[in-house]
Parts: sequence; structure tokens; C-alpha cells
Amino acid sequence: MNAVVNTDEVDLGRRHALQLAGGLTIAFLWLGVAGRARAVIHARPLPGDPALLGADGQAAFAPNAFVRVGTDGSIRLVMAPCEMGQGTYTGVCQLMAEELGVGLDQVTVEHSPANDVLYGNPELQIQVTGLSSAIRTGVHIFREAGALARALLVSAAAARWKVDPSTCTVARAVITHTPSGRTLGFAAVADAAAKLPLPATVALKDPKDFILIGKPMRRVDSATKVDGGTQYTTDLRLPGMKIASVRACPTFGGKLLAVDDTRARKIPGVVDVLRIDNAVAVVGDHYWAAKQGLDALDIQWDLGANATLTTEKLVEAHAENSRNGKAVVALAQGEQGPGTGKRIDATYILPLLAHAPMEPMNTLISATAEGCEIWVGTQVPTVCAGLAAKALGLPLEKVNLHNQFLGGGFGRRLEGDSVEQAALFAKQVSYPIKVMWSREEDIRHDIPRPMYYDRIAATLDADGKPSFWSHRITGASVVGRTMPLKDGVDFDAVVCAADLPYDLPNVHVEWVRHYLPDGLIPGFWRGVGAVHNLFVVESFIDELAHATGKDPVAYRRSLLQKNPRMLAVLNLAAEKFGWDDKPLPARVGRGIAVGGPFDSFICAAIEVGVTPQGDVVLHRAVVVVDCGLVINPNAVEAQMQGGLIYGWSGALYNELTLKNGAVEQGNFNDYRSLRMSEAPPVEVHLVPSTAASGGIGELGTAIAAACLGNAVFSATGVRVRNLPINRTPLSTGKEAMKSVLASRTTTKKERMS
Repeated sequence: MNAVVNTDEVDLGRRHALQLAGGLTIAFLWLGVAGRARAVIHARPLPGDPALLGADGQAAFAPNAFVRVGTDGSIRLVMAPCEMGQGTYTGVCQLMAEELGVGLDQVTVEHSPANDVLYGNPELQIQVTGLSSAIRTGVHIFREAGALARALLVSAAAARWKVDPSTCTVARAVITHTPSGRTLGFAAVADAAAKLPLPATVALKDPKDFILIGKPMRRVDSATKVDGGTQYTTDLRLPGMKIASVRACPTFGGKLLAVDDTRARKIPGVVDVLRIDNAVAVVGDHYWAAKQGLDALDIQWDLGANATLTTEKLVEAHAENSRNGKAVVALAQGEQGPGTGKRIDATYILPLLAHAPMEPMNTLISATAEGCEIWVGTQVPTVCAGLAAKALGLPLEKVNLHNQFLGGGFGRRLEGDSVEQAALFAKQVSYPIKVMWSREEDIRHDIPRPMYYDRIAATLDADGKPSFWSHRITGASVVGRTMPLKDGVDFDAVVCAADLPYDLPNVHVEWVRHYLPDGLIPGFWRGVGAVHNLFVVESFIDELAHATGKDPVAYRRSLLQKNPRMLAVLNLAAEKFGWDDKPLPARVGRGIAVGGPFDSFICAAIEVGVTPQGDVVLHRAVVVVDCGLVINPNAVEAQMQGGLIYGWSGALYNELTLKNGAVEQGNFNDYRSLRMSEAPPVEVHLVPSTAASGGIGELGTAIAAACLGNAVFSATGVRVRNLPINRTPLSTGKEAMKSVLASRTTTKKERMS
């Protein structure tokens, strides 16, 4: 499934040249790893970019859109993906710096401008950071960008010395002619390198010669995040800038009717009150004045058609659609029928979820009739620029978006609604305006992860293995919001359900698209569809293991014999966790789950305790990851730990509930996360591999709820089928406790067979 890392020469002559308006840009287009991606590297900057390249007063060498070398010795690497705490900037720098021949301490990192052509994600075809795709689709792109720059710099030095370039080496931005010992720094040949034609081929390093790739590296953004030097949009100030605090209609799809701003305008520091069709903003000299002014408004809302919408009604609608809605087949494998044998059925319900990033949504914008400047942290810069242009009535080329570091995203900053809103307010004023959402606004007006309603069943043969497996998924389509669905199926809605890792002879998976009420828009949440489906599938696999009296690890092993990479992570996780038949204390349990989203393989095991009151206490966890070629082991470990904690927080505490058409939660008191004192130690093990790099940013979150739910069952005998976990049955399930304690009296041979 995954290709070995390519160390051959890359034939640049096979690339397709593109003409762009206003200047010549050479583009390299090729199929990526295993044919799954198309990458784009540009050999010359777009028109207008040279001014940016030479902003330091030096003539820059810019052989592609990613590498910039100045005659002063400066080396700047431009990041196509955004940095929202996941460590992508460090991984991308390692890839480019490795091939360029420089150290991470020698480079300066730059946010890329908004440009789909130069910085488009090869898998998604637009400039976007998501689906754990930045590294897994960009490994060869960024390596070749560095290798191309190195080849031109070496050629320039070799031409000056009149020697063969193959006799030269590069280390720490110094080119050395090995036979004579002569050296030249990049700065000395930058001008000459910029004048050279592109080479026909560039050679990538052999993995045995890696200095940076695969090594645990300190993050390039960690120092300024520690000392407070990292700049987020919230930190920015412009001359004459004002601050706006905003409030939108509490119901989905509701409108603004009227505003009495008499009291607000009397508050010192309040500058103006602005209105759009579904929200109002108070502008102040500072945020406190704007917030006080907002609280002083007398607002009348048209609550619209969703004024009576509740969570209960939303669940009922999903259930009805699951029973009677039109289903689209996502996978039909083998014989299609339940057959004979023991049948197990279950229904799983997952709630709406907010993203709750640490930095609430905010945008700094300066708009005039001539053009617009935007400063914002976003996962989709070109989408945001397009929405602002439309809102302001400007041509796209008049909108200049400056991306910033993101104080968390988790999928929330894949949406441009807050930027569009800021543009609608900005067109009403003559000064730069920073529109800041409160925490309550951020949670109540999120673009939430959709609700899911799953009915799943299996028929077990004489050996206890599924002879038939059926899974009906009902939920809104996030993908369908923006693009046509291939064969009518949302690939994200069925990921990890229609591509099961297990060897099952007969499988039927179908999806029922549920259309949410107008105004309630579904969005991607960290881990995307894999979070939902891995919870359902891995919980149900555990149900089947329990129904047949099998140990959960042994049961999975029996179904993974044709999936060696998944079996390997399962076996290693069981070993490192110490999964055995030793009796556990009362109300202590362990759970395990496996998954293969984002071209990676993961197994997570966790031990939990459940108090008599039903509180779940996380004791310890072990996670094993095979993500192919590892770029930065430190980043993988951090993402596994952070991703699991984010996913466990969701499983334990998080849901958006609706009452009278409005979200009831508003801050971390009622939409909480695991606290530091509640987070368990997470032991991370990486499987060495030369396979293509997989994604890691969402991998931990995707597996978190599944292993946790299984551990809770092990501790209490209560199967978790609805999230977040309900503590009431955990504290009162006495009969279930008798059952689970009785099951622990079985012999090792019976449980592990």
C-alpha cells in the first residue's frame, strides 16, 4: 500500500510548464507517493513576489516558492501549510533543510501568502491545512524544493571554480570542493545561482545520509512561544485601529431585528455600533469598552425557523432517517445477507461537538474602496480571501491576506465565516478594525462536528468470527457542503468503516445523508470522520469479543492475520502495555483499539478506574504508531499525547446541546477539557519504517474514544454506546458489575484462545 522512500534522481524535464498572467512561472506537476497526490513546485515566484523576496534589501535567490536565499546569507523557508501547534513548520523545515544542506538554526520561517497555485495542498487542490495531509502529501514536494535549490547553488559554485559539481558537497550552507578544500557560502553564489537554468534532474539524499530527517528536533517555533514573542492576530496593532466585540443571533439561521444602542453609546471608549443581517458589533477604543457596550445593547432577534429546535428533536430526526432514509452503499463485499448464526446488534449515537480552540476567532481587517488587508490565523487562507472579496465587492487581487500563527484550530479554522463577518463590519467604517469573538461567542457559534446515528450488526459463525457485518451510518455531510460526492458517498462519513482493517468475508456498509435544519452547518472536527467510525467499529469489535468469551486482543489478532502492519502495532502495544490475564482490581479496566486513518497505523491501550460515583479516572496509556518514515519523533510523540487528550476530553465531557434553537454551552466550565491533574501518562512507541510518511496530527484523537469506551466496559460491564460518557449507569450498574467480575474468573486459556 505504501511506497519505499524515493532516493532516485527526480527528472525535472518531465514536469509541465505553465504560463501565468503577468510573468513566467515554471510548475512541476507529478503524481505523489503511491500515486495518491499531485504536488506543485514553482521554479520562479509569481509577479509581485520579488518585492517580498527582497524585503531585506538583498537580491534573493528564489528557485521555487519555498526557498529564499539572500546575498547577506539569510535563508528563508516559506511554509505552505499553517502552524496551529501541531509542529508542521518544524517538519517542513527538516525536509527542506535536509536537502538544502543547512541547519534548522540557520533558517527563518515565513508564513506563505494566500495562493492556491503556489501553495495548494496536492491532495485537496487548494491552500489548506487539514486531514493530516501537510507532511504525508508534502514529503517529496519539500524535499525536492530543497534539493533543487542546493543543485543550483552548487552549480554556481562549481562554475566559479571550473570544476564538476559532483565533486562538491554542502553542509551548513557552505559548499566545499572536496579535492581542493575550497569553500563558498550560499551568500557568495546566490546571485549567480539565480541566473542559472533549471537542472534536468535533482538527486535526493539517501536515507542513510540523513542528518535532520528522522531525528528528534526542537521545534522552530518553541522559543518564541515560551518567551511570548510569537505573534497571533490577537497581538497585532495598527495605527488608528479599533476593537469590535460581536454578538450573533443565538439561533441557527436567525436574524437581527432591531437594536437600541442608547446605553451603549454612553459608555466611555465606545466608538460605534455596527449591524449586519444576523449580528451586531460594538466598536471601542479597547476591548473592555467594546464588551461593556455590547452587554448594554437592547437587541431584538428574529429567532427564525429553528426557535424550537432541541437536541432531542435532532436525535429523533436522525433515528427516523436511519430507519427510513435513502441509503447509499459505500461497500458491498461478499454475500449480502445476515446468514445464520448468533446475531449481535447495537446503536451508537454521537453528539454535536464544538472545536473550542484556545484562541477564539478573531480577524484584523483594513478595508477601503481601493483594497483590503487582512491579518488572521486560518487553515484556508485563499478561501478567507475570497469570502472577504465577495463581502466587500472587491476583485480578489485587491485582497491581501497575511496568515498568522493559529492558537489552535482543530478544524474550526477551516471555516471562513468569521473573516466574512469581519469584512461586512469593516466596510461600514473608515479605520482598521479587529473583530474579536468572546469564548461564549466562539462556542455557541461554532461550525460544529455533526451528530451521528449508527446502527451496526454482525452474525457470528461457530468460531465467533463475523460471517456477516452490516453498518448503517446516518449523519450530515461535511464534504458535500463544498464538492460533489463521488457515487453519492461522503468519503469522510464512511472512512474507517468502509475500509475495515479486519479480514471479514461479507460486509455491507451504507450511508444515509441527513440534512440538518437551515443554518446549522456541519464542519470538520479534529480526527474528522475517523473519530466517529473508529469509536463505533472498535467498540463493536469489543462487543463481539465479549459475546464470544474472547480476550479483546486475541480476538483482534484472529481477524488481522492478513494485515501485517496493523497486527504489528497491536502486538507491540499489547507487549508494551503489559496486556495479560492478571486480575484487575474492582472497577478498574483496560481497553484497546486499532485504526488505520491518514495512511498510518495506530493501536492505543488505556487503563482506567471508575469511582462509585461514576467518574472515570485515567490511569495510564500506551500508544504504538506506524506512520511510515518519521520526520520528527518528538512531533509524533507530542501529537499522540495531545491528540489523545483532546479526544478523551470529547468522549468524557463534550457535547453541544440545543434548547429553544440555541447552544446551551458557552465556556470551559460547561464545555470542559481534561485538566493537567487528570491527564494520564502516555507512553508512545514508534515502529521503524521506510514506507511513505502517514499523517499524525489527527491520529491520536481518532483512536481516543474507542479505547476509552472499551476500558470503561472492562471496569464496569456497562457498554458505552453514546457519547459523552454518561456517569449515571456507571455508578448504578450493579448487575453489570456482577457480570464483568464473573467474566474475570475465566482461565487464561479461555480468554486468550
